[in-house]
Amino acid sequence: MIAAFLGMRLYSVLGKRTGHEQEPVLPRRDERPTSPSASAPVRLDDADTLSAPQAAAPGGTGLVYEPAAEAGLRQLLASDRHFDAGRFMEGAEAAYRMILEAFWTGDRDTLRDLCDDDSYDGFVAAIEAREARGEKLDNRLIGIDSAKITAVELDRREARITVRYQADISAVTRDADGKMIAGSMSDASQTDDFWTFRRQLGSSDPNWLLDEVEAA
Repeated sequence: MIAAFLGMRLYSVLGKRTGHEQEPVLPRRDERPTSPSASAPVRLDDADTLSAPQAAAPGGTGLVYEPAAEAGLRQLLASDRHFDAGRFMEGAEAAYRMILEAFWTGDRDTLRDLCDDDSYDGFVAAIEAREARGEKLDNRLIGIDSAKITAVELDRREARITVRYQADISAVTRDADGKMIAGSMSDASQTDDFWTFRRQLGSSDPNWLLDEVEAA
């Protein structure tokens, strides 16, 4: 039941319907960081140290967090002096791209590596429903317009970081014969979602896992 509920929520958040009735598509305070390529390793790790959570986007322009997240970032930095918000956001953008691509192509292994159990179950439930209908997604992430940390929470030794992604995605659904049955590759849709990642502080595993997805 939990997996089914999460699958429906992922459908509604990552697959908002437009006039095309498409299938699930699935700091600055001014500019987003430059994204690593989708093939780059996704290690949302704590390799570099910041003296304060004034994390600049790569290239030195803007910040990677919203003002409301600053207190949480300072608390996280006090608990983990090696946390680097700028590097986290580089990995978070790569993870966003890779998770979407894995969901669209049905790549369960990649989803298993990047998601916690509930998120993984929700994605797989949606993939299995799509496969049962004999449908395939031909989606493209056109670009990420904005990606910023909006909230940071610490509960004992677990940290949770919420990132708001605003992106353009073109989406097409095809049947088993490759015929387009919904969507448009020439008309991208704007998505606006909150993704929350979590990690146990002090863990030997540096990776952050996708914990939750919500519509903005």
